[in-house]
Amino acid sequence: MTIENAELTMEQVLRREIPWETYMTTKLITGTNLQLVRRYDKKAESDKAQLLDDDGPAYVHVFVTILRDIFKDETVEYVLALIDEMLTANPRRVRLFHDNSFANEDTYEPFLRLLREGNWFIQEKSCKVLSLIVSARPKVQNGVDANGDASNSKRKHTTHEDVLESLVECLCAQLRKPSHPIHGTPTAINCLATLLKEPVVRRSFVQADGVKLLVHLISPASTQQSIQLLYETCLSVWLLSYYEPAIEYLATSRVVPRLIEVVKGLTKEKVVRVVILTLRNLLSKGTFGAQMVDLDVLQIVQNLKAQAWSDEDLLDALNKLEEGLKDNIKKLSSYDKYKQEVLLGNLDWSPMHKDPLFWKENINNFEENEFQILRVLMTILDTSSDARTLAVACYDLSQFIQFHPAGRIIVGDLKAKERVMNLLNHEIAEVTKNALLCIQRLFLGAKYASFLQA
Repeated sequence: MTIENAELTMEQVLRREIPWETYMTTKLITGTNLQLVRRYDKKAESDKAQLLDDDGPAYVHVFVTILRDIFKDETVEYVLALIDEMLTANPRRVRLFHDNSFANEDTYEPFLRLLREGNWFIQEKSCKVLSLIVSARPKVQNGVDANGDASNSKRKHTTHEDVLESLVECLCAQLRKPSHPIHGTPTAINCLATLLKEPVVRRSFVQADGVKLLVHLISPASTQQSIQLLYETCLSVWLLSYYEPAIEYLATSRVVPRLIEVVKGLTKEKVVRVVILTLRNLLSKGTFGAQMVDLDVLQIVQNLKAQAWSDEDLLDALNKLEEGLKDNIKKLSSYDKYKQEVLLGNLDWSPMHKDPLFWKENINNFEENEFQILRVLMTILDTSSDARTLAVACYDLSQFIQFHPAGRIIVGDLKAKERVMNLLNHEIAEVTKNALLCIQRLFLGAKYASFLQA
């Protein structure tokens, strides 16, 4: 897209006087179309609305015909501005482009051509209008496709698949290298938020490696323009969260931490709603649930629930996300999962380690196979060079001491004291802190251990 005419505004364009009579003289428009365009042009909004209510398809036909037959930029820009104005005033008017009277006409083609050839103003408006038109098409209508492409039509029509493919290609190119420094990215995201409702667009967008182009745009916003861009970006991610191949791409990105940063720093209800709905969709997919637990999303959700929201959908989504997160914590806190983690010898601060309920419910399981898991923890203390693993192992021993009635004696018999004492001079503070806690609990016993904080 070229940046020529990039700073044109709708108001500037609509102030122009277009020489319609000249176009009729040169036979670029018919006498009938001239009468219609004169009746509509420069009229008050209420008068235009009445004309469109009375004979909308006829006026749309005039606009599409002009875009098809006239190539002068000033006139093309003017007609696109009229269409944009018409649809902005009443979005339902987009259905006029799919009226039965267009059964043998290609309403997509002029916009598709302008999307590829025009200056920035022309391409921006063509992209916006075309996205709305193709999204509003009836899926099947008396054996005729959305663009009136009847099977017995002799004329080759542009299919909606052609349009969607071209739009995805154009929008991805715009996100990679915006033609306009201010409007390029917002225009592309605005159109994507409309188009990604289409399964075929989701597939094409993922195949074009478009998912990563969205994720970096998810960050806290302050101005009205940036909040709208953030909302439409998050809306696009939400739509993609219903498509399995897109989820695989999202799993390799930092989408969850970015979404969480947004809801922590923003109170705009529509943005919070779409982020929570996205997190709820992702919760049961792959490792997203574990990520959310690790990032303490449950606490964030509970904080959000304490705020005064008027949106019932948001409140319902918060409740369901909270419920899902609690279920995930239970699953992640299972003894089998803990046992597997210890046997692999690579420990991390997963929820179970600091969950009192986990230790209360599973403390007797540690007696299996002559305290096998405790013995493995001792081996980890002897052999591991990973600071996080050593810290967690010390902490788990201190938890066992606290929750098992004979914990102090059992750990002492396994010669844990010497191993843990050796870690008190470790160079990593996280290790020394948890080693000290373990020694304190070992010396004080379970009766006093509850007074010590990790």
